[in-house]
Amino acid sequence: MNVPTWGWYLTLGLMTIVLLIDVFVIARRPHVPSMGEASRHLVFYVTAAVFFGLFVWWEWGGQYAGEFFAGWLTEYSLSVDNLFVFLLIMQSFRVPQRLQQSALMIGIVIAIVLRGIFIALGAVVINAYAWVFYIFGAFLIYTAIKLAKGGETDDDEYHENRFLLWVEKTFPATKEWHGAHLTIVRSGKRLITPMMIVILALGTTDLLFALDSIPAIYGLTKEPFLVLTANIFALMGLRQLYFLIGGLLKRLVYLSVGLAVLLGFIGVKLILHALHENNLPFINGGEPIHAVPDIPISVSLGAIVLILGVTTIASLLKTRRDARSEARSAASVDSGSSQGGQG
Repeated sequence: MNVPTWGWYLTLGLMTIVLLIDVFVIARRPHVPSMGEASRHLVFYVTAAVFFGLFVWWEWGGQYAGEFFAGWLTEYSLSVDNLFVFLLIMQSFRVPQRLQQSALMIGIVIAIVLRGIFIALGAVVINAYAWVFYIFGAFLIYTAIKLAKGGETDDDEYHENRFLLWVEKTFPATKEWHGAHLTIVRSGKRLITPMMIVILALGTTDLLFALDSIPAIYGLTKEPFLVLTANIFALMGLRQLYFLIGGLLKRLVYLSVGLAVLLGFIGVKLILHALHENNLPFINGGEPIHAVPDIPISVSLGAIVLILGVTTIASLLKTRRDARSEARSAASVDSGSSQGGQG
């Protein structure tokens, strides 16, 4: 895939302009977005991603378009899992509702910058050491097993990481909120605000999630341009998704299981790819193992759509059955109580 330098600048420039417009609009008018507003913005970002994928298809062919869509869907599904942690962060720091959009926006910008660094490092490592796919694959399978064992556990508390604890201990801070300001000056002394802590919490939390998502998308495409754009498109629509599916997250009870299957599939794909292009001297004498299948992107894209679809449908069916069961139980209890009262 040959992307000219001006193509990189143009793509990143347009995305930067869109993000800056978002940032300035929110900074000027902090508010809780309505369902209609959040829906319109989300549709815009999703439509933009689809058109970008179609442009990739027109310019570079179906193979690369498939890689983009597979990477975008994977990053988006992993980002949905991030949203639950973001909700916990907002609750833990008691972020006022009208400021949550500002905190998310700045946190997402930080996440995009940090992920860009990760993606660049990943590209350098992959180009220099082909055997790194073995490590990526093993790590994703390990992560998948951890997620599967976690199952439907529901931790309603956010635990601050060491970096945040260090920031809070090192820098003088105020506990009062001062709008979207990150710092204030009081008695000639500069203090950081709770907004600064929340933004750092969001950014560093996303960075931890990137440890899974970046190897995962490199299992679907080796093109840094597609890796970066898929990540940006997934993150750009994350803020709107946060306000739309806060209640739906509780209903996606099989999300962790579905993501475990997804990461496990990509992990196996990475290891098979590494064996197919093997150059490690202690495996097959340093020769590639061509008998090992190299899963094509069409199969990967189909598997991703199937896994996410089954996960969503199964989750919604289970929560509906549970709700009906609880309603019947409550009705029987009420009926028993009323009969006991008449007796």
